Amino acid sequence: MTSTPLDNLAWHALNGPHRDLAEAHGRARRYHPDFAAYSALPLDRDQGAWRDLAALAGPGQEVVLAGAPFELPAGWAVSRIGNAVQLVAADFPGRPDAEAVLLGPDDAPAIAGLIERTRPGPWRSRTVEIGRYLGIRQNGELVAMAGERVRVPGWTEVSAVCTAPQARGQGLAARLVSAVVHGIRERGDEVLLHTGVDNAPARRLYQRLGFQVRRETVFVRLVTPAAG
Repeated sequence: MTSTPLDNLAWHALNGPHRDLAEAHGRARRYHPDFAAYSALPLDRDQGAWRDLAALAGPGQEVVLAGAPFELPAGWAVSRIGNAVQLVAADFPGRPDAEAVLLGPDDAPAIAGLIERTRPGPWRSRTVEIGRYLGIRQNGELVAMAGERVRVPGWTEVSAVCTAPQARGQGLAARLVSAVVHGIRERGDEVLLHTGVDNAPARRLYQRLGFQVRRETVFVRLVTPAAG
């Protein structure tokens, strides 16, 4: 498979559409920690690039890298590996949803409560500012959300798809994903998302909407070498 920006999303985002959210040192990049957990290295990472990332993060600190499996240099440790699939949707146009509301910084407490109950993946205090996030409220409570996270040239990732336990089974996640996809299409981008290899309900939902698995990938939480 020919390498594309989809094979190293964070790197192409932080050197492209999200460069204003980036912190950099040499050949290493990371999102400002208030926005996202991800760091990035080029695919042709050498010892110098790994040293750059260690310097950027600091000694004994966690970083998250995504992509194909890779070998670690000495001194680095793996604290967690998440196996996932990357899905793309070539023929899913999406559609707006009249009940979906745009979420922003003022909604941070409600979002934090929903994230705490549903654990859709990494979320930071200003993640909602990365892209367009939509939610559905019932009786004044935020019960479902979905939005945009990583952007590379020509592509936008759908992320943070979650529904409160009491609101599941109503099709809210499908509606919000469709609404987010519609907004991405309106901007002219293609759409991708990630979900856990073992998350069968999510995979069924996305494939029912028209997403297809492109490749398997990993999200690796690492600890940088301790200070010498």
